[in-house]
Amino acid sequence: MWWCDRQGPRGIAGLGLLAFAPLALGGCEATIHPLYMSHGGNLQAELQSIAVDPIPDRFGHYLGDKLQTALNGTGSHVAPRYHLVVVPSLSTSSPLVSTVTSTAEAGTVLATANFRLIPVGGGEPVLTGSVKSTATYDRTEQRYANLRAARDAEIRDADTLADLITQQVAAKLAVK
Repeated sequence: MWWCDRQGPRGIAGLGLLAFAPLALGGCEATIHPLYMSHGGNLQAELQSIAVDPIPDRFGHYLGDKLQTALNGTGSHVAPRYHLVVVPSLSTSSPLVSTVTSTAEAGTVLATANFRLIPVGGGEPVLTGSVKSTATYDRTEQRYANLRAARDAEIRDADTLADLITQQVAAKLAVK
């Protein structure tokens, strides 16, 4: 028994509509463009020309490294046209506390980064913004395991923040 035999006349009509849908949409203009598609300029070259200013502390090292890789992962030296200034902040909370041992069972690292994209010659920032990320981790009675889990959560937050900043910067430079 065929599928259209079980569906009756509605199944055949639906199948016919599905078959002719691409033809009906064939004359539409595409209004959605991929972000990294060429828009008359070279977005990849624009991203490579962004110099990430040094970010202090361990979390800043992780975030800066991820940003440099996301913006210019080729390793080629390009004369900077923009400076990316990032000011991160971290906070940790322990939302789950065991009623038996009165110790935290989980932790959450909340990372926030305020950023500005400034032309090298000075002037008004091209883009300012703020992004946030949270990462949770399990806590145990082992101190070293807790420290390592918290650091892994920080690294996950840095990775997420770098992706969010890169996407916002790329979107801004694509329409510029």
